[in-house]
Amino acid sequence: MVQALAENTNQSAEEIVKSLGKEAKAASTVIAQAKTETINSFLTSLAESLRTKKDFIIAENKKDLKAGEDRGLSSALLDRLALNKERIESMANGVETVRELDDPVDRILWESNRPNGLKIQRVSAPIGVLGMIYESRPNVTVDASILCLKSHNAVILRGGSESLNSSLALHNIIQDCLEQHGLPKGAVGMVPTRDRDAVGAMLRATEYIDVMIPRGGAGLIARVMEEARMPVFGHLEGLCHIYVHKNADLKKALEVTLNAKMRRTGICGAMETLLLDESLADDTAKDILNNILESGCKIVGDARTQSLSDKIGAATEEDWRTEYLDAKLSVKFVPSVEEAVNHINFYGSHHTDSIITEDTATAEYFLKNVDSGIVMHNASTQFADGGEFGMGAEIGIATGKMHARGPVALEQLCTYKYMVHGNGQTRP
Repeated sequence: MVQALAENTNQSAEEIVKSLGKEAKAASTVIAQAKTETINSFLTSLAESLRTKKDFIIAENKKDLKAGEDRGLSSALLDRLALNKERIESMANGVETVRELDDPVDRILWESNRPNGLKIQRVSAPIGVLGMIYESRPNVTVDASILCLKSHNAVILRGGSESLNSSLALHNIIQDCLEQHGLPKGAVGMVPTRDRDAVGAMLRATEYIDVMIPRGGAGLIARVMEEARMPVFGHLEGLCHIYVHKNADLKKALEVTLNAKMRRTGICGAMETLLLDESLADDTAKDILNNILESGCKIVGDARTQSLSDKIGAATEEDWRTEYLDAKLSVKFVPSVEEAVNHINFYGSHHTDSIITEDTATAEYFLKNVDSGIVMHNASTQFADGGEFGMGAEIGIATGKMHARGPVALEQLCTYKYMVHGNGQTRP
C-alpha cells in the first residue's frame, strides 16, 4: 500500500487534495460522534503496531535518509529526519500518553443562569477538518494524527518531500488501525506526492479544511500565512534565548545553557542566542562559554564575548535574527534584565525564552515581560514540548496570539459552541 501511494501520480495535486478533502469532510462527522472508548482502543492498537512494525518503519526511513545524504542535507536536518528504535518507542509512548488524557470535547467551559430562566453553557467542540503541512520530521505524522483524532477532528497531512517514505509508512499503519476499529480511513488523509503544487491546493481548499497548521522553516510558514484562505495556527521559527543574570547559580548556568544548545541542535526549542549580564565576572562568563565551546559548538559574539576566547568570532546584526538549527550560538552581553527583555522581544520569534537567576523579583519581571508563548526560569528551553508539559504529543509550538499559543495539543485543537437550555421562553 505504501509503494502504491507513493507512485500515484495519475491525478493532479488539485484532484488529490479535493478527493482527500471530500473523504475528510465525511469522516469528520463520524469522528465527532465517536465514543471516547473507541478512539482510545484505536490508540492502543496504534501504539502496539508502531512497536511491532518498527523494522518496516526503519527500512522506509533509511530510504529517506539515503536520499537526504545524496542531496547534501545538513547533519541537523538528517537528525530531524531520522527514526530509530528509541524514537519509535518514544512515538508509541506518546500515543499511550494521549490515550490516557481526558477527552477534550463536551467540557463545560463557562455557564450562566439568566434571570429569565435560560441556562447558557459554553461547551468545547471539535473544529472539524484540520490541514497540517510540515517538514522533515516524520514523527509529526503520528503526533498530528493522534491529537486530531483524540480531539474528534479529521486531518489532512502533507509531510515534507524528504520524509515521504517514512511518513507514508506511518500513515499506512494509522489507516490499518482505523479500519480495525471501524473508524473511517478518511479521518487521517495524507497527500502521497512530492508535488509542491499540493501545498497550494491545500491552502485553497476552504470547502474542506477549517484550519491550517504549518510546521517547518520560515519559508514554509511565510507561504502558508500569505496564501492560506482559511485561519492559520502559526508556528514560526524557534529563535530561543537564555539570559544569564548576575545572580545566577553557576552550576545551573553551566548545565542549562549546554543542554539548551547542544542536547539536540536541530529542534525549535534549541537555544540560538545567549545573553549574559554585564555584571558577570569574566571568569564566570569564560566558564559558561568554554563549556559550550568544548562541546563542539561554534560561537560568535559581541566585542566583550570575543575578548574572552580566540575561538569566538564576530557576530553580525543578522546573527541576532538567525535560527541556526545547528551547533552554532550567538552571544551578547546586556546591562540589565530590562535590556535582555528588550533584545528578546525585538529579535526573537516569540517561541521560548529562559532566565537563569536566583533573584525571584528579576525572574518574575522576565516571565511577565518577555512576549513569548513559553517563558522559563532556571530551565532549559529544550523543555518546550507538549509531551514535557504533560499534554501528550503536540502538533507544534504556536507563536501567534490568537486562539492557540505555546504547545498546540488537545485543548488547542478544540473550539466551542454555546448550548442554551430553555423552558418555552420567548423574547419580549
